[in-house]
Amino acid sequence: MASIRDVAIKAGVGIGTVSRALNGSGYISDETKQKIMQAVEELNYKPNELAQNLFRNKSGFIGIVVKNLSHPFMASLVKHVENNLYTNGNLVRCNRYLWFLQPVLSFHRCIRMR
Repeated sequence: MASIRDVAIKAGVGIGTVSRALNGSGYISDETKQKIMQAVEELNYKPNELAQNLFRNKSGFIGIVVKNLSHPFMASLVKHVENNLYTNGNLVRCNRYLWFLQPVLSFHRCIRMR
């Protein structure tokens, strides 16, 4: 998986320049931006969502822990919450409550894997 550093090296520019080009901030010449975008395409670069979220101090990740998902109200509630969050670009992790710590540990494991 290509990093922003790989894109910068391939395009012959600095990491900050790549960042400004991808975020649309600051001035970058059209020629430089074109080189960066070509490098992004060739390397199939995808921004590191975790790094972006750490910088913004947001995860975009919401956990739902419920005791009994078989109850019709809870099942409907979780379904609607999950649909709305997903539509708005958030990731949802839903765990069924079995033991006190199990859902919490599973949730933390999931976050670390992202």
